[in-house]
Amino acid sequence: MYFSKKNMEAVPEEQTSVWMCSTEHCTCWMRENFSFEESPICPVCKSVMVKDMKMLPNLSNSNKKGS
Repeated sequence: MYFSKKNMEAVPEEQTSVWMCSTEHCTCWMRENFSFEESPICPVCKSVMVKDMKMLPNLSNSNKKGS
């Protein structure tokens, strides 16, 4: 029996603005354009979240803020 790996297309990534938990031991983060609040609280540990950037696959959010 022969199994071949299919050539998968690379998913394009871009620098994306995210909210990251400010607590050192918590690894929670969320995309900024998917957050519901101006300044969210971490849903895992309830700490303050801070803005940062991450290389992530490109996703679009049809429910933009202010729509």
